[in-house]
Amino acid sequence: MNRLKDKVAIITGAAGGIGAATARIFEAEGAKVIATDVQADMLKAWVDSYHAQQGSIEYMQHDVANESDWKRVVDKTMALHGRIDILVNNAGVFPGFMDCEHTDTANWQRVLNINLTGPFLGSRACIPLMRQGGGGSIVNVASIAGIDGGNGIAYSSSKGGLRLLSKDLAVSLAKDNIRVNTVCPGAVFTPMTEGLLQSEEMKETIKAMSPQGRVSDPVEIAWGILYLASAEASFVTGTDLVIDGGAVAR
Repeated sequence: MNRLKDKVAIITGAAGGIGAATARIFEAEGAKVIATDVQADMLKAWVDSYHAQQGSIEYMQHDVANESDWKRVVDKTMALHGRIDILVNNAGVFPGFMDCEHTDTANWQRVLNINLTGPFLGSRACIPLMRQGGGGSIVNVASIAGIDGGNGIAYSSSKGGLRLLSKDLAVSLAKDNIRVNTVCPGAVFTPMTEGLLQSEEMKETIKAMSPQGRVSDPVEIAWGILYLASAEASFVTGTDLVIDGGAVAR
């Protein structure tokens, strides 16, 4: 408990899955959490339910590809808490396993806007305030699709780019005591992947891909995000934390 005591964290893509699990764990560990997502109703539903039992997570509708939305989220966070210590860029979209020839320009651009430009905009908006507060931690949620090919041209490219965005930021921001790391999950059972992962064909594919022969629970990824955000990872920056049940090792 209290691994993030009094820290202020913005977590995107928090309407469900990894983002929601991370928000709950962060709040339980003492952080003041701003949970955001473009799916406002879905976000509100679980946060309101959570509030009925415990906790005090703030939530906001937020399109991560929209620069003015980032200003609104950051301004509200500063008005509420006066600082930003942690940014978790988790929001993302998976368009399916489409190859280059079957990916139109509009879909390509949409995926990059959300999965790569969104974290760029969020980082750019939060960095001055982290520096002002004496440091911070940015955790970008990529994917093993950014390490291995065959996961769809737009998705793999966006997640590979996100890994390098993290490394570049880590190098440039080390002097400011701002750490930047990437979590690379394997297959995770989330609202975004639920339909895909329930097919018998995909279940067999996952079993063959992962030595553990299963899909992870979002909370298993959230624990990794917590580690990178906490002081326990004070000498960890510019790294990729792969949480995939051994898929990449195979």
